[in-house]
Amino acid sequence: DERSGEVCVNFPGGRWWQTLDEVYIELQVPEGTRGTQVVCKIGVNNLRVSLTGGQSLLSGDLPKSVRPDESSWTLADRRLLQIVLAKASPDPVQSCWPCLLVGQPEFEPDPLQRDQMEKKLTLQRFQYENPGMDFSGAEITGNYAGGGPQWSSS
Repeated sequence: DERSGEVCVNFPGGRWWQTLDEVYIELQVPEGTRGTQVVCKIGVNNLRVSLTGGQSLLSGDLPKSVRPDESSWTLADRRLLQIVLAKASPDPVQSCWPCLLVGQPEFEPDPLQRDQMEKKLTLQRFQYENPGMDFSGAEITGNYAGGGPQWSSS
């Protein structure tokens, strides 16, 4: 996780993390769950995950838009539901999500995690903007909130 730009946020029953382009969610489901029992509705601005029979696993509004057609879910070992949300915004400066679901504190990173997320995504942004450079051992200091420094083209 340290080198990959990922900072995981744990919540009851799972965890989530993000990169510049995607948000990853892992949910524990009852062992033996079949894919046909999973109901995963990924909307542009919301997410609803439940099991047939009505057991809700996640439900709420997303803090930023996603591309539902490029998002997916997988059931691993009939006990771990993995969801990948494709972020809609290609702007790396605005890509850091402050939480997984709006208004639900259990899905928010603590201040230290949020700080680390901003830092990691800023380093990831620098790598994206400078593909020939190696930032794997880089340290970042200063103002990296909101995607880090803005470079002017003038």
